[in-house]
Amino acid sequence: MSQRFEYDHLVFDGMIAKVHKVGLRMDDGKIVQRDYIHYPGAAIVLPLLGDGRIAVIRNYRFAVQETLYELPAGGLGRGEDPAACAARELTEETGLFAGKLRKLGGFYTGPGVSDEYIHAYLATELTQGPQALEPYEDIAVEPLSSKQIRTMVASGEIHDAKTIATLALYWMQEET
Repeated sequence: MSQRFEYDHLVFDGMIAKVHKVGLRMDDGKIVQRDYIHYPGAAIVLPLLGDGRIAVIRNYRFAVQETLYELPAGGLGRGEDPAACAARELTEETGLFAGKLRKLGGFYTGPGVSDEYIHAYLATELTQGPQALEPYEDIAVEPLSSKQIRTMVASGEIHDAKTIATLALYWMQEET
């Protein structure tokens, strides 16, 4: 199946996302209207402490009006290398500096309506420094064992998709 944009109208041009109304020409010739959200991409990082614990953060998210357990993450700046973004977000949100950064993989967050792709990294050989939070951020660092985190994912206490996907990438690679 191939689909191509027959038309593309920019509906909203925001600080982070652009929303388009597009017409897709289907194989049978029909045009189907869809919404399409363009994001510049992001990076997420799993900080593995020397004792084997993972530094997760508790981060207030206004869109869901909830404080979530997450891994440090953030949007790519224009032309920014994803590894540089991961290292930057790690330091800003946790105060940790990565001695080593290794790519775990990546994933689309919602390919039915968005092109957002998140690059996932593992950070090791960490050293502690100060957090450098944005004025709107309210983030606390909480080191947890892999067993604690697995229990929290299984119970639904951790329910941030990008965090769960990155943990899965890490655990699959760790167990092979």
